[in-house]
Amino acid sequence: MSTEELLAQILRLPRHERARLAEELLSSLEETDDEEVAAAWASELERRSREVADGNVQTVDWGSARTELLMELEVRRARRAAS
Repeated sequence: MSTEELLAQILRLPRHERARLAEELLSSLEETDDEEVAAAWASELERRSREVADGNVQTVDWGSARTELLMELEVRRARRAAS
C-alpha cells in the first residue's frame, strides 16, 4: 500500500482515532528516551497542574485560544511577507 493510499484511509477514520494515530506518529519521531527529560516534563506538568488547581492561573477555552493563535499566526505571516 502506498503512503497516499494509507493517508486516504486514515483520513476516513473518526476524528478521535485520527488524533490517536497522530499522537502515536509524533511520539515515534521523538529522538530521546532520556529519563532526565521525562522527569523534567513530569515536574513541569505537575507545577502547571498545581497552578490551575490553586487558582493561580486563568484558563482559556480552546475556541478562544485557537482564535488568538490563528490571529498571531496571521500577524507573523504578514510581517514576514512585508520584509
